[in-house]
Amino acid sequence: MNIKERKKYFYKNLLKQYAQTRDEKVLGHAKKLTKFLIENCAQPEEIVRTHIKALEELYPEFYKEAEPLLNFLLETMVYYGLSIEKYKTLQKKQLEIDNEIALASNVQQSLLATTIPTTSYLDIGVISVPANQMNGDYYHFITGEDDTIGVALADVIGKGIPAALCMSMIRYAMDSFPENIISPPEILRRLNHVVERNVDSNMFISMFYARYSIVNQTLVYSSAGHEPGLYYRAETNTFHSIKTKGLLLGVLPSVEYPQYEQHLNKDDMIILLTDGVTECRKEHQFKKRKELLKVIKRSMHLSAQQIVEKVYCHFEQRFDQQDDFTLIVMRKK
Repeated sequence: MNIKERKKYFYKNLLKQYAQTRDEKVLGHAKKLTKFLIENCAQPEEIVRTHIKALEELYPEFYKEAEPLLNFLLETMVYYGLSIEKYKTLQKKQLEIDNEIALASNVQQSLLATTIPTTSYLDIGVISVPANQMNGDYYHFITGEDDTIGVALADVIGKGIPAALCMSMIRYAMDSFPENIISPPEILRRLNHVVERNVDSNMFISMFYARYSIVNQTLVYSSAGHEPGLYYRAETNTFHSIKTKGLLLGVLPSVEYPQYEQHLNKDDMIILLTDGVTECRKEHQFKKRKELLKVIKRSMHLSAQQIVEKVYCHFEQRFDQQDDFTLIVMRKK
């Protein structure tokens, strides 16, 4: 008697014993048999066939009455088994995809890594949290030899791997520009040319680029359709939207971007953000900029890094994050 025949014989005896005694110990043996069947990759329909065959041999009269119903059960188990196999295949593929995305996310973090400057004249805080594994937001700091600090903040209109690839392209393009190209309008003009030529026509990028000069304590900046930032004037304890105007990167081949200036006095702040900061949701309500200001006002006594962390913590607990969340605070010391 081979293994398959012994398995059927064992199952039939267990079924007979349980039908006669209703003994719980018999169920214990049945559980062991089930474990054996699973380890040997037995399909559900195989177990049902074994059960039907045992019924036919043990209780032929009952089998004759119940045969149509038993056949119905068998057909159901056949489809069930096929569905299980399909599910396992999809589950395996999904795991492979998840592992590849996790690897791609780690590579992206390495490619887009930047150092937040530590200076005696600016207190800088940054937080950037992707909605999914891949980040469609990008920020970058550049410390110039002319005592300036450059800051770039970009947001791809889209999510996932395509958005992440766009961000990597922006970083590579910026690194390839000559060091003497420091004008915000010129930076955006060149990036627009890169994006328009290399990115799908359905994908656009918003970007804010600024340089702060320690010599004249002035922030010069330009925007390519980016979410308006905020300026905090310490002298009057008031917040103002940063004036910006400019077309998204990639819309037209030739675009000129205007330059703006903002002088900073002691304790003044520049607050930059992506639209994910104001697009967190709770049911059908979007978070408003007014609520963002409330949290910042309550945190003014903290460092810039603590402020951005307080803001994220506040909204993480109260809203559903729908988009990548990036917030930058720069305060004049």
